[in-house]
Amino acid sequence: MNIIGLDTLIFGVDDIQACTDCLRDYGLTPVDANEQGGRFEALDGTSIIIRHADNSELPAAIGPGPSLRETVYGVAAIDDLEAIADELGKDREVSRGADGSVHSVDDMGFAIGFQVTVRRPFSAPADLTNAPGSEPQRPLNQPGITLDMPAVPRTLSHVVYFVPDAAKAEAFYAERLGFRTTDTFVGVGPFMRPAGADDHHCLFMIQTPPHMKGCEHFTFHMGSGTEVLLAGRRFEQSGWTSFWGPGRHLFGSNWFWYFNSPLGCHIEYDADMDKHDDEWAARQAPMSADNSQLFLFTSREKWAPGGPPPKQG
Repeated sequence: MNIIGLDTLIFGVDDIQACTDCLRDYGLTPVDANEQGGRFEALDGTSIIIRHADNSELPAAIGPGPSLRETVYGVAAIDDLEAIADELGKDREVSRGADGSVHSVDDMGFAIGFQVTVRRPFSAPADLTNAPGSEPQRPLNQPGITLDMPAVPRTLSHVVYFVPDAAKAEAFYAERLGFRTTDTFVGVGPFMRPAGADDHHCLFMIQTPPHMKGCEHFTFHMGSGTEVLLAGRRFEQSGWTSFWGPGRHLFGSNWFWYFNSPLGCHIEYDADMDKHDDEWAARQAPMSADNSQLFLFTSREKWAPGGPPPKQG
């Protein structure tokens, strides 16, 4: 089961226009988007799909709308789809899409799908760093940042679920789909990666009461911490409200900035996530401010000469 990672998240929403504006301002590219919804792609073709919440083709909602209706994973080959269909078909209903995709539900009731991945090669510049003590990465006379520097989502990174039984949910993804647990917040839930990926996680699950079951947030990888800050600032200037960040997590090491959204969950920018293989020994820690964020920034309006100076410590 060579599951590579997330390909698509499908949402049933109440306000197509508001969600379209949000995803476009976030930096995703609309594809066949109209008043009925559409697909919004990152550079590699991974995406968010929105449809009206009452669309009969959507999987059943697991809570009040708007909400996540299906999580679709990409796999390496058709043989992987057959292996997944055979495994899940042992104890639950499995359906097939016209394109050969496999659809079912996990042990928490979340709709899950699998398809030969849509991910495509792309090229985007790296954020080069000049650090004393190391050879410079950026050539002479090349600025590290400019006013018009691009900062757009590159690939779908991870999704976070609220679940009523994190241990049971973890066992399903580990035993039935071959996911690995990379780290755990004790009493809260696991960070997990599929066997075909080396990102620290593409799935994190948080133990909550049953009535809270649903999606907490999703995020796309940006090219760097600088891009997280730049894209987040532009998103904020477009009128979207910051929820948490910017900052940097401890588990995964990824930069983050979370925003409120009309999709029924938070939407995040992230960058520079740790990579792991099967030699990695999973860590455990209590969930706390110190363990969930290594540092956290707060923003302020720009100031310039003639305006109020920043306060001194």
